[in-house]
Amino acid sequence: MDRIQAAGIVLPAAAMPKALYVPYTLHRGLLTISGQLPLQDGKPVFVGKVPGAVSVEAAQAAARLCLANLLGWVAAAVDGDFERIRGIVRVGGYVAADPGFNDAPLVINAASELLNRIFAERGRHARLALGVASLPFGAPVEIEATFALDA
Repeated sequence: MDRIQAAGIVLPAAAMPKALYVPYTLHRGLLTISGQLPLQDGKPVFVGKVPGAVSVEAAQAAARLCLANLLGWVAAAVDGDFERIRGIVRVGGYVAADPGFNDAPLVINAASELLNRIFAERGRHARLALGVASLPFGAPVEIEATFALDA
């Protein structure tokens, strides 16, 4: 999709996780992508809690990387045919937050803005943005999403 490239996103190659879950499920036209971390080549790019160890700006960059990884799984699930996406049902964003940090939505906005830019009207979505005590591998952000697909 041209808008993905225009947004500066490089879709990663899909590599199956080494854990007891699948990266996505497809059920009755709903594609749910498991939570994605800010990893590149299987390694964390950002580590730590927001805003102490990771600035809000860096956490927003981490959210965009999570989204790139998420879209890589979307591409795998739809065989690269992003036109099958009718809309985005829901995005869940989790921010590893220092005590007293209340701006998780500001961090997750970076991913929401990208989705709206890439998918235009189809990118509008319901959302959850939460601050949490910790995330896998010390990541500052994790994002999951559910998409509605054409048959």
